[in-house]
Amino acid sequence: MKGKIIKGIAGFYYVYSFENANIYTCRAQGKLRDKKIKPLVGDNCKIEITDEEKAEGSVCEIFPRKNELIRPAVSNVDQMMVIFALTDPKPNFYLLDKFLFFILHERLSPILVFNKEDLDPSDKEKVSEIYGGFNAPLIFTSAKENVNIDVLKGYLKGKTTAVAGPSGVGKSTLINAVVGHDIMETGDISRKTLRGKHTTRHTEMFEFDVDNTDSFILDTPGFSSFYLPSLHEQERASDYYPEFLPYTTKCRFNACLHDKEPDCRVKKAVEEGLISKERYLNYLKIITEIKNTYKY
Repeated sequence: MKGKIIKGIAGFYYVYSFENANIYTCRAQGKLRDKKIKPLVGDNCKIEITDEEKAEGSVCEIFPRKNELIRPAVSNVDQMMVIFALTDPKPNFYLLDKFLFFILHERLSPILVFNKEDLDPSDKEKVSEIYGGFNAPLIFTSAKENVNIDVLKGYLKGKTTAVAGPSGVGKSTLINAVVGHDIMETGDISRKTLRGKHTTRHTEMFEFDVDNTDSFILDTPGFSSFYLPSLHEQERASDYYPEFLPYTTKCRFNACLHDKEPDCRVKKAVEEGLISKERYLNYLKIITEIKNTYKY
């Protein structure tokens, strides 16, 4: 039977069956350990049923992965939805840009969501100005008021979507709204820390139906820090800033970092308001962080 691993806890893997939509509790067969294959949430797999009545089985084969992420440890992801709040807490744009940098580095498609529009929509214009040139869906939602939930569903149709974002922005509430029923535990916001409490602690995938298509959403533990990837010698950080790309070939130097070099067309575009100054300043912080993190 073919299925997809939707959760893994303490050596048990919970597999969604494509044949009957049941969920089977499985252990990995020893031959996978012998081959040093560790099943991941998101893996498409083959299982052998050991007890149909108890919905138990074993994972006997992991099908080839189209991609694999280390953090969160998941596979076969089509896109990543980054969720921040418009307010309560106010968005940390540097953290958001680090998320977006990571997503493009991993060759995933980003979806940018700002939740809690019902609380205070005053920053919508500012957010639109900063990310209008990013060339990705930008959606303002209210999970509690059901604002733009159907729009969001359209972007998730038939895809496996990982969810990322800091604690306290309403990720679980939004996922519940998208899926259509309460599948995630939600936590209140601590007034002292403005962080969620009693929220997600492990990676878990949920299947939901959009126009008769199997769609999957991956909720991952909320975190407020993020580690940037190292870059290979042939990579440039500006490659992951799509609004820079129309200008990078017009710089005087081919290896321009768009920092202190003269005749930099990217810097000129920032001065002319063609590139968000906030995004550019965060870019400078990102390249500095990468240099400091991976220097030898």
